[in-house]
Amino acid sequence: MTQSRATTVTAKRDAAGFLLDGEHWTTTLAEETARENGIDELTDRHWQVITSMRGAYLEHGALPWLHMITKVSHVEIPELFELFPKDPSRLVTKIAGIPKNRACI
Repeated sequence: MTQSRATTVTAKRDAAGFLLDGEHWTTTLAEETARENGIDELTDRHWQVITSMRGAYLEHGALPWLHMITKVSHVEIPELFELFPKDPSRLVTKIAGIPKNRACI
């Protein structure tokens, strides 16, 4: 068992699947969370959104509103809905290990 896999197993999440402590986020956890939410494989385009939004959150505290996601990732809203079906803000938040924004998701 690799360390990142062990981290995935021990990472605590709330009942909706949001990571409780962003310090425990790993790419392995991101992939697992994506699969749990109907995204079989994270492509380079998915990672562009995830890493851009995670970076914006860690650097500026930016939460993943659709406008913010498009601004930092340079991926337009229609494509976001293709990459993260139904609710891109919610899925990016979960997959990127960003705390749940209780005001909008």
